[in-house]
Amino acid sequence: MSRVAKNPVVLPKGVEVSFTSGQLTVKGPKGTLSQAVNSSVEIIVDAGVAKVALPSDGSSTQQAGTARAILANMVKGVSEGFERKLTMVGVGYRAQAKGSTVSLSLGYSHPIEFEAPAGITVETPSQTEILVKGCDRQVVGQVAANIRAFRGPEPYKGKGIRYSDEIIVRKEAKKK
Repeated sequence: MSRVAKNPVVLPKGVEVSFTSGQLTVKGPKGTLSQAVNSSVEIIVDAGVAKVALPSDGSSTQQAGTARAILANMVKGVSEGFERKLTMVGVGYRAQAKGSTVSLSLGYSHPIEFEAPAGITVETPSQTEILVKGCDRQVVGQVAANIRAFRGPEPYKGKGIRYSDEIIVRKEAKKK
């Protein structure tokens, strides 16, 4: 079994994990998540700790680490939640959240209206910052990537939408 899979996942107060016939369900204060897990992996819950176990024949050991990582992300998502911060760089680039819709002004001839999927909240603390929050790590990352794709950062001036922790390698301008 992988080293990752050997570590148990501690369940915070108020989080319930159930595993039946390959379907993993985690309930917590921020919501409920469900995910299909490889049928050769078993998840055992006892005394506030969840562990990943494999069949005794030792087959499918590569799936154990994946199942443990999925379980840990689901537990963190329903207890704390995930967030991804985007920053807009450029003259006139603005974002404004209206409910579950984000209106983006990115230098095009029209504003872009982005509708966030269910379970995801999008906030704009300032006109040049976007916060994507939710309990499913994969969906939060995908929504942030979709927003970033409207105007990705360009390498000469660094203008565009980028992740707050992203480093843009700048190119030198053409010389005469």
